[in-house]
Amino acid sequence: MRPPSSAGPREKLLFHLKTKGPQSTGALAKRLGVTPMAVRQHTAKLEEEGLVASEDEAGRVGRPRRIWRLLPAANERFPDSHAELTLDLLDAAREAFGEAGVAKLVRARGKQQLALYRERMPGASSTLDERVAALAALRREEGYMAEWSRTADGFRLVENHCPICAAAEVCTGLCDGELALFREVLGPDVDVERTEYLLDDGRRCTYVVRPR
Repeated sequence: MRPPSSAGPREKLLFHLKTKGPQSTGALAKRLGVTPMAVRQHTAKLEEEGLVASEDEAGRVGRPRRIWRLLPAANERFPDSHAELTLDLLDAAREAFGEAGVAKLVRARGKQQLALYRERMPGASSTLDERVAALAALRREEGYMAEWSRTADGFRLVENHCPICAAAEVCTGLCDGELALFREVLGPDVDVERTEYLLDDGRRCTYVVRPR
């Protein structure tokens, strides 16, 4: 994944920390195509704004490396899919219809998503890598900053951002529904497992896709 072409250097720096995880000053300089001094200037400003933090990591030789990571406040710089409105609607549904009503609402959303995804996914004759690539593209459109890669025995689908995170924290059924959605659209010939979960202290959500 690449940051938007219109993004400034600080936005690109945040993007790389979001999608690649904690990185050293030197690694960020290489990704941004700037000097380490420029990176230190940008991170100093972002640190003042409470968006990044650093710690020193001891190396085998020489001085420790400074490793930068995102702070929770940085999530506000990425899509949130109207989090406040979503939370208000969930609270209203829970008050009006109870937990059973919220569960029914989540199931209805899942059915709508499944119909939409099926329209956009490759046909039955497609290969698994084509299906995984198409799913990642759909998720990127929805703000999940998704990317995929091949592994020794299948594929890995990574979502570096969750635009519905605030809603998922109060309604975990949304996450369960999305895992079921992936299994449906990728087909009965694959297994899908969530191996990293943002709401379980993960940095992101990661799914392993393996052919049966």
